[in-house]
Amino acid sequence: MFHRLAPLSLGALFLTSCSGDLSALDPAGPYAGAIANLWWIMLFGAGLILSLVLVLFCLAFFKPGFGRSLSPKGWMIAGGLFLPVPVLIALMTYGMAQGEYLIGAWQNEPVVARVEARGAMWRWEFGYPDTGADIATDGTLHIPAGGVVEVRVTSADVVHSFWIPRLAGKIDAVPGHETVLRIRADVPGRYGGICAEYCGIGHTGMRFAVEAHPPEVYRQRLTALSAGVPAP
Repeated sequence: MFHRLAPLSLGALFLTSCSGDLSALDPAGPYAGAIANLWWIMLFGAGLILSLVLVLFCLAFFKPGFGRSLSPKGWMIAGGLFLPVPVLIALMTYGMAQGEYLIGAWQNEPVVARVEARGAMWRWEFGYPDTGADIATDGTLHIPAGGVVEVRVTSADVVHSFWIPRLAGKIDAVPGHETVLRIRADVPGRYGGICAEYCGIGHTGMRFAVEAHPPEVYRQRLTALSAGVPAP
């Protein structure tokens, strides 16, 4: 009985580990979704190559006469080219298509809000230039849900990396330079963010939260911040 339940338990444990506040495999927006899809396709391709290699290994181990009609050079060509190359070409084609999708999405989707992210050892500060006021939040980024948000990222000291795994890919925060990342949360909620570039002894604690609000609540939150009312 146990030997039947063990694979199911391991499978459930594997799928459970794919979710979480900082899991790139639990996307909450289209940009992160494209990255997650690419990860799964790459995992499938790697698993396919591994399976083919294991099949050949088992045939050679359990059938000693298998493959004797093929010369060593033939095995090198078959195993080194015909086996992995089609899979790798398919993976590369899919990866390039996903990259084109992300670039096209950036160009075609309208931006509904612009925010600023400034990394410093070892915290994140966020500004909201759309308000026209000099307001900032420390450790929590507020965005509207359901629309594209442009994040302008920079650093006050060393190189950091701005990453919200469930909303988009990562981008470096470079001192004296501004990089741009677009994120989108399909539904309101709270999402985790981290610095993904080692930046010193406080690196592991350099986390932040993203609060995605319904559009009307987001406008109310910005109005409250402009009036000096702290975020709850």
